[in-house]
Amino acid sequence: MRSSLSARRSLRLAATFSLLALLAPAASAADTRSVPDLLVQPAQLNARAAHSLQLSVGRAGKRLVSVGERGLVLLSDDDGRSWRQAKGVPVSVALTSIHFVSDKLGWAVGHSGVVLHSADGGETWQRQLDGRQAAQIVAENARAQLATGGDAAARHLREAEGLLQDGPDKPFLGVFFADAQHGWIVGAYGLALATADGGKSWQSLMTRIPNPGGKHLYAVSQDAGGLLIAGEQGVLFRSTDGGASFQRLQTPYAGTFFGALGLGGQSLLAYGLRGNAWRGDGASWAQVELAQPVTLTAGLKLADGAVLLADESGRLLRGDAAANRFTPLATSLPTGLTSMVQAADGALVVSGTRGLSRVEPATLTAEAKK
Repeated sequence: MRSSLSARRSLRLAATFSLLALLAPAASAADTRSVPDLLVQPAQLNARAAHSLQLSVGRAGKRLVSVGERGLVLLSDDDGRSWRQAKGVPVSVALTSIHFVSDKLGWAVGHSGVVLHSADGGETWQRQLDGRQAAQIVAENARAQLATGGDAAARHLREAEGLLQDGPDKPFLGVFFADAQHGWIVGAYGLALATADGGKSWQSLMTRIPNPGGKHLYAVSQDAGGLLIAGEQGVLFRSTDGGASFQRLQTPYAGTFFGALGLGGQSLLAYGLRGNAWRGDGASWAQVELAQPVTLTAGLKLADGAVLLADESGRLLRGDAAANRFTPLATSLPTGLTSMVQAADGALVVSGTRGLSRVEPATLTAEAKK
């Protein structure tokens, strides 16, 4: 019975995440035998690393840092014109998301429940957490909840015991730190943890988030209203008390959201599968017309206040600050875009299945000047 349920949920993960070839191995029980080796095997030097699958790119001060398959971490000190590979990465699992709070301090998460920390701008990394430790933390929290009672306690304990039984095969998919101490990570099957000491210790959030069934959580971020978590089946969660509690925002869309951007106040833009983008405040929503039903994989607020969306076909869509209207930019980018960041010189750097691309500042502002 359990193996049948696990198989169905693995298929659901593969069906809802845009990079099927990457995540399917992470959710397959047949592949867990190789996971321990990948958790202890350092990332290998790769002459073509800059053209490899890259899943998340961010800024560490003026430096750009990108992460992707096989533990590859890439660094650029010239606004994305050239890249070199970081040499001190202790794992070879795929890294899915990255976030820096300064030019030195950053975190990356990925497959096998791994969390890495860098204190030198991405040059070297140390492992702070893996899937086995995460499962144990979740289980301990569930047992404590069961001891104090509560309708959902027994369900949380069953889910936690399942994580322990499955081993370190669940990926973390999103990471956000508010400062050097306070951070949050989310992932497949409802995984969600927080730290208040820079990753030295972690606490489970799974009993605080109203997420029955463990829907996959793809991104965590912050806006003026507090913390935001976006996930499958149209779920959006918000915390206004620093993660002590979460409320589910009612949305009109039942498909996956891959991310959400704050637009000021309580307003936000949530985006996801089949070109779905919704603008709202948690109480009322309006669908944004984007012309093509192509999955939206990344969103970004530009320095000039505009909103940018990227989709799997390689399109970049520029919208006004309120996300009322979007227009495609005149760019030619590879398909399979995964993440984007604005460099210190105003250019856009985009990660994807074929590595990293740079879009010049004039291209980003051309549509706004018409």
